[in-house]
Amino acid sequence: MSFSDQADRTLALLAVTPGWQRLRSLRQDCDDETVAAIVGEAASFAERVLAPLDAVGDRIGCRIENGRVVTPPGFAAGYRQFAAAGWIGIDVGECHGGSGLPLAVQAACAPLFERGCMSLMMAAGSARAACHLLAAVADAETADRWIPKLLAGDWAATICISEPDAGSDVGRIRTAAAWHDGIWRVTGQKVWISFGDHDLCGRIGHCLLARTGEEAGTRGLSLFLVPDRHADGRPNGVTPERIEEKMGLHGSPTCALRFEAAEAILLGEAGRGLPQLFAMIEQMRLQTGGQGLGLASACCDIAEAYARERRQGGAPDAPAVPIAAHPDVRRQLRSMRHRTEILRAAHLEIACAMDLARIAQDPPDRAAARDFAGTLLPLIKTFGAEAGFDIASAGIQVLGGAGYTKDWPLERHLRDARVMSIYEGTTGMQAIDLLARRLWRDGGMGLEICLERAAADIALGGGALARSGMEAVEEFRALLAHMQALKATPEAGLERADSFLRAFWCLVSIWMLRRLGSVGLGEDELRQSVDRLRAELALFGRLCR
Repeated sequence: MSFSDQADRTLALLAVTPGWQRLRSLRQDCDDETVAAIVGEAASFAERVLAPLDAVGDRIGCRIENGRVVTPPGFAAGYRQFAAAGWIGIDVGECHGGSGLPLAVQAACAPLFERGCMSLMMAAGSARAACHLLAAVADAETADRWIPKLLAGDWAATICISEPDAGSDVGRIRTAAAWHDGIWRVTGQKVWISFGDHDLCGRIGHCLLARTGEEAGTRGLSLFLVPDRHADGRPNGVTPERIEEKMGLHGSPTCALRFEAAEAILLGEAGRGLPQLFAMIEQMRLQTGGQGLGLASACCDIAEAYARERRQGGAPDAPAVPIAAHPDVRRQLRSMRHRTEILRAAHLEIACAMDLARIAQDPPDRAAARDFAGTLLPLIKTFGAEAGFDIASAGIQVLGGAGYTKDWPLERHLRDARVMSIYEGTTGMQAIDLLARRLWRDGGMGLEICLERAAADIALGGGALARSGMEAVEEFRALLAHMQALKATPEAGLERADSFLRAFWCLVSIWMLRRLGSVGLGEDELRQSVDRLRAELALFGRLCR
């Protein structure tokens, strides 16, 4: 496995990402040498510090001892090193103690960390997302107190939404917050909380939705920060009731938590909890795409290295040949690699757009970047998650029986990846978001921007491949009009939402292949991949009819 090769692939694709070129013109700290040094150090840290923890966490897992969760050996030390190196705050504002670098730089580094030890990064990802949430909606005193502690690794955070009877249907949340004697107090139960309790640090802040009014549904929900302990170390009415026994991510304790009149800090405006929480959720959906990319990158490298070294077949009167010489194995490896690098290009594209949505100089440019990024978020979350699992499975196939054993990390990566298409909004929810929110409610503004940018980039290549790509753009444009018309019969539209999502990803993949050609993918391979994706686009288009 080569972390440095992954870093090099990332830097090569970043260099041909148009949004990155615009970012560089707006930022003085994004020169090639600085960014290459940061990504290179991320690769080194992930390989030296994080990767050795992954198998340990999977094998030993977590346990509750004396009412607290104990994480696997080395996890607490690894987390402290990660925080001390400044990785949690790489894109957090300097006013709160972060490095203040673009999200695109963080997105270039994150898949390396996820590859190293995804289970430990579940804690780091929540802490980083909480920093962005607090910076956006908390009062100055709370933000100034909590964000530096989160960045230093002294304190941690969770996103605390799900309940026994309210998973994705957050409008059914029952946990309640009551104002009494000048203090908000939260009572209720939360489940499926990643790192809901642990021994990585001394205090955990739960970013929690609770009901503050009589109004039903999401309008009665407010957002709170609920520390598990008071500042002096006394318990604050938060109890871990159990750890879930999971298929994978054994080093990440998924907890059921009980809140009993726990003191809480209201974040932002009462009754606006869910919209405010999206500052954190959007970060974590992009993180999911990076998780899938990190695991897919590892699985590609493992399968390619194994195929070069494993000898099998060939002429019976000659030495066996590497299995990479067999056409079907080459086909499998090529498919794995193309899918991974398309995802890498798209992951960087959306991170740059999210940066430009904040710092572009002209308001129309910021609005366009915001619509563009919001439209791509359901895709990067969905297909990052699916790539992590599918490419691990494909890697196991290349290794054959060896891949099915614990001698190789592929089976661990497959188990760890399976949950990614479930949390932070299931695949079905992402499809509904794209159709009902981005197309029907918002009029498809972000989709139109995507089509315009895809067409402009594809046309630059010229030749038969450009013509084929432009035809794909027009095919999807026709599908877009059909799906818009289904707004009049929403049930019929929602039944087709998944196929619509997948058709859009086929088009985005064709668009990103243009960049792979810029970093060395041959024309024959490009043509084959474009032909395959156009066939898939046509198939999903028919399923939408």
